Amino acid sequence: MQITELRILLVLAEEMNMRKASERLFVSQPALSQRLQSIEKTWGAKIFIRSQKGLTLTPAGEKIIDYAKEMVVKEEKVRENLSALEGEVSGTLRLAVASIIGQHWLPKVLKRYVQRYPQAKISLITGWSSEILKSLYEDNVHIGIVRGSLEWKGVKKHLLKDELYLVDTEIKSAEELMATERPFIQFRSDSTYYQEIQDWWHRKFQTSPKRTIVVDQIETCKQMAYNGIGYAILPSVALDDESKPIYKIPLSDPEGNPIARDTWMLGYEAAFQLKQVQAFLEVVEEWSNEEESEDRYG
Repeated sequence: MQITELRILLVLAEEMNMRKASERLFVSQPALSQRLQSIEKTWGAKIFIRSQKGLTLTPAGEKIIDYAKEMVVKEEKVRENLSALEGEVSGTLRLAVASIIGQHWLPKVLKRYVQRYPQAKISLITGWSSEILKSLYEDNVHIGIVRGSLEWKGVKKHLLKDELYLVDTEIKSAEELMATERPFIQFRSDSTYYQEIQDWWHRKFQTSPKRTIVVDQIETCKQMAYNGIGYAILPSVALDDESKPIYKIPLSDPEGNPIARDTWMLGYEAAFQLKQVQAFLEVVEEWSNEEESEDRYG
């Protein structure tokens, strides 16, 4: 079976909807339906069952999709190795990135990367650090960018450190928290972020916030705080909108040192030998040096 047909199956399995899959593949639904029938005929098995709700994988279809994933990954790796031999930065750079980094830091770096290396492609997934580690262990990505302190036996490079701030449109100091009726807006996380905030709060106040709102995403949390709904504790990497009038109060530990979060780049040694990965690391280092110079000299 051709790689093109395997990629069609993967798009169908991702969307589980003929209309959405046809839009992604830039073909009409009848043409995609005919192509699928041809693929199923080649396999001698029904891969998807159609209904008004969409597509459902058959047991045979599940095995075929697993095979398709495996073959597409192998094909990409062969292409990467061929590109490395030719010396040109091309192939696919596969990244798995913590959501907050994907929203605020990564776009600026990737913009420079794609401008400099137009032949390279980007495959990007975002999520929690535990999901990123899973993608690395399964060898689905070249580089994982995670938050907090995590165990990793491969290559581990420090990317950035950002401090935590209490942010609000009204509260000007941490001491005002005990008297306010404004809610504390928190976002869910699977990292040590939540525990660090809890430790700081109980050290300072020995009690819980009076009112709490919990949201799924850090960006939702930020926008609610910026729009005056309540206060939040956010990392500086997310506070990149200087046009918004908001108070930012730094958090500190018992010794008076700023409480900060580390961000790391993880990967296996073999991945770091690929030209598209090396090119990305060069762009990251260049960007980091520029950021340090701006912080140092204003």
